[in-house]
Amino acid sequence: MDNIIAEKRVLGIKKEFLDSPDIITKNIDLGKKKMSIIFIDELCNQEEINRSIIFPINRFIEKDFTLEELQDEIINFCNAEILEEKDIENKILRGFAVLFIDGDNRALGFNTVMYPGRGVEEPPTSTVISGPREGFTETLKINLSLIRKRLPSKNLKVEEIVVGRRTKTRVNLVYFNDIVDIKVVDEIKKKLSNYDIDGVMDSYYLVKFLENKPNSIFRQVGNCEKPDIACAKILEGRVVILVDGTPIALTIPYIMFEDFQSSNDYYSDAHRVSILRIIRVLGLFISIFLPGMYIALQLYHYKVLPLKFLVTIVNTTQNLPLNPFLEIFFIIVLFDILFEASVRMPKYLGMAISIVGALILGDTAVKAGLVSPPGVMIVALSAITVYIIPNQSSQISLLRIVFAIIGGTLGFHGIILGMLFLIVYLCNFDSFSTPYLAPYTPYIKGDLKDFVLKDSLTTMTSRPESIPNKNKTRMIRKEKEDAKDSNN
Repeated sequence: MDNIIAEKRVLGIKKEFLDSPDIITKNIDLGKKKMSIIFIDELCNQEEINRSIIFPINRFIEKDFTLEELQDEIINFCNAEILEEKDIENKILRGFAVLFIDGDNRALGFNTVMYPGRGVEEPPTSTVISGPREGFTETLKINLSLIRKRLPSKNLKVEEIVVGRRTKTRVNLVYFNDIVDIKVVDEIKKKLSNYDIDGVMDSYYLVKFLENKPNSIFRQVGNCEKPDIACAKILEGRVVILVDGTPIALTIPYIMFEDFQSSNDYYSDAHRVSILRIIRVLGLFISIFLPGMYIALQLYHYKVLPLKFLVTIVNTTQNLPLNPFLEIFFIIVLFDILFEASVRMPKYLGMAISIVGALILGDTAVKAGLVSPPGVMIVALSAITVYIIPNQSSQISLLRIVFAIIGGTLGFHGIILGMLFLIVYLCNFDSFSTPYLAPYTPYIKGDLKDFVLKDSLTTMTSRPESIPNKNKTRMIRKEKEDAKDSNN
């Protein structure tokens, strides 16, 4: 091994990286032995390399030492590890500085990673009135530290998987080893290993790999942007999936009624929360079924309307060039165009477009006789209530169009049949051994304490039965335990 020259190895690696200018190499001449160090400029902290690696080595000129002596006695760096040949390239790409020494085919790696990224701040999609405001960032290390800070337990297990041939994206599975059903973890790892993809840019890339029915419009994997929500789900027996490069964490198993819950709910009075969740359920029905019901009433079932209400609708729609079906669709398309424009325009211009579109364009369309005021009101109410449950907004928007078509062709009978078909379809859904509509189908009485109606935290002594787990006890009331001890 004496003929192994560090400088030649470093030059060979740089050539493998196509002589990119951001691949930095430095040679260290110690007299008896020579060393070379290589790293990627943008990923490493050069000040740390100079202070903790190169400077300590230069103090021992003319001394002959091995990699083990360098690691244990000379270099003041805690994150140093001896690397085999097969691991060197991957470590360099991960932001490690790698040190070679003459006569040794191994190397010494130093975790000097310094990724650019934003700090911890409140996520825009999960704002709270009271409660923690920290949100995940695009850096995996920071996200994992936010969870570790809240769950300082030796039973919190983290498994790392590398996904993507070219991006080599790190994916962490985080769960409590003594709570989670290990079958869920094994199934997640199996599903992820079934695909060999070039790159993973965001956690959404993994969603379709994990879904049992990838062609369905309905969500089968949960997500969150806040560590307090992620930790609460881990405590219930779920697995949280952190993906490097994205602030969106995935949670498995997933239940549809999760989206009716908000992080604010757990920092507010239970009675108030129950009322808000009922409003969310009502908003869901309004957003999906209201336009279709309005069309059906005008075309097929106008006799069920109160006379005064019927006269009002007739007076506002009698001179319109479009029938109720085309009118509602015209307004829906108009609202969607305004929404897309406001989202993609710069922030302040987007606000101006929303105001101009909603007030001026809508009012002008009504005065011009293209649409009726009730039609605008119905679609506007439906569009607003879509975002009561933002995680389901894309599914709700699609269902709204489907039921508008059904209402315009088959009336109320078609809407009722469509609702029944939708419920039966969702009953057949299964997310990692968890029924999609639990705890209502199947009916699980104990889990109803934290769904549409919310009980006090002191009554939730058991983990959800809907979620497979091997430790059902979440809380023990010490008063009862003390009473048992006194009776004995």
